[in-house]
Amino acid sequence: MTLENYAQISNYAVASATGILALAFVAYVAQWGFARNLPADRELVNAGGVEGPSTGADPVERSDVAGGIGLSLTSLSTIVLLIGVVTRGLAAERVPWGNMYEFGCVATLAALVTYLVLVRVWDIGWVGPIITGFGTVVLGASAMVYVPAGPLVPALHSYWLVIHVLGAIISGAAFLVGAAASVLYLVKSRAERNTPEDQRTGFLWRIPASAKIDQVAYRVHAFAFPIWTFAALIAGPIWAQYAWGRYWGWDPKEVWAFITWVVYAGYLHARATAGWKGKAAAILALIGFATFVFNFVGVNLWVGGMHSYAK
Repeated sequence: MTLENYAQISNYAVASATGILALAFVAYVAQWGFARNLPADRELVNAGGVEGPSTGADPVERSDVAGGIGLSLTSLSTIVLLIGVVTRGLAAERVPWGNMYEFGCVATLAALVTYLVLVRVWDIGWVGPIITGFGTVVLGASAMVYVPAGPLVPALHSYWLVIHVLGAIISGAAFLVGAAASVLYLVKSRAERNTPEDQRTGFLWRIPASAKIDQVAYRVHAFAFPIWTFAALIAGPIWAQYAWGRYWGWDPKEVWAFITWVVYAGYLHARATAGWKGKAAAILALIGFATFVFNFVGVNLWVGGMHSYAK
C-alpha cells in the first residue's frame, strides 16, 4: 500500500469518525430529553448508558436506550478515529501530531479513550453530551486547518516531540473531562439550591449529587496536572534547548503554557490547603481549561512566535 493510500484512508476515517461522533452527541441529548419529565424518585436502568433494555413506551426505557446508543456510537467513533490517526502516521512516516490538524485528531482520540475508560471505572456517562459535542467541534475545526501528510520541519525532528506533545495530549484529554464535570457541577449545584423537592424532574436528577461530581472533577485534575507539568515545563524546555539553543525564550506559546500551569496549580493548591470546593473551584478549573484551549487555538492562529510551524 502506498503512502497516498494511507493518507486517503486516514482522511476518510477522520471524516467518518466526525459524523459518527456527531450522531453520538445527538443520542446523548436524546437520552436527556426522554427523561425531561421523569420525577426524581424514578430511577433509570443505567444513567451512564452502558447497557440498555429493549425499546419501549416507558420514557425510562427510551432514555436508557438512547444512552446505550450514544455510548456505542462513541466507541465506534473512537475505533474509526484510531484508524485515521494510525494511517495518518503511516502516510507521514512519523508520529501523527506535528501540526494543528493532527494534534486535534489525536487529542480528540485521547479524550474519547479517557471518557470510555472512566465510564467503566467511575460511571461518568453523564458527561457524554459535553465530551462528544466538544470532540465533534474539535474534529470539524481541525478539518479547516488540514494539511497533507508530509515530513516535519527540522525543529521538530526530535524524540522530544513524542514526549512533549504526547504529555500535552494526555493531560489535555483529562482537563476536558475535568472541565465537563465542572460545568455539570455548576448546573447541578444551582439546581439543588433553587429547585423544590416536588419540582425535581428530568435527567439532571438522575446524575450524581453535585458533591460527587465535584469530587470527580478534582480527581481528574489531580491526575492531569503532574503530566502537564512534565510536558510543558520539563519536556518542552528540553526540546527548546535542542531545537533553538535555549530552554526558555518567553515565546507566546511558552507563556500561555505557563499561564495554564499557574491556573491549575492555583486550583489544586486552593483545594488542598484552603479547602476550596464548589462554585469558585469549578470556575477556576474552567478558566484553566480556557487558557489551555487558547494556547492550542488562539496562539497558533493569531499570535506569531517560534511555534508558528504548528499551523
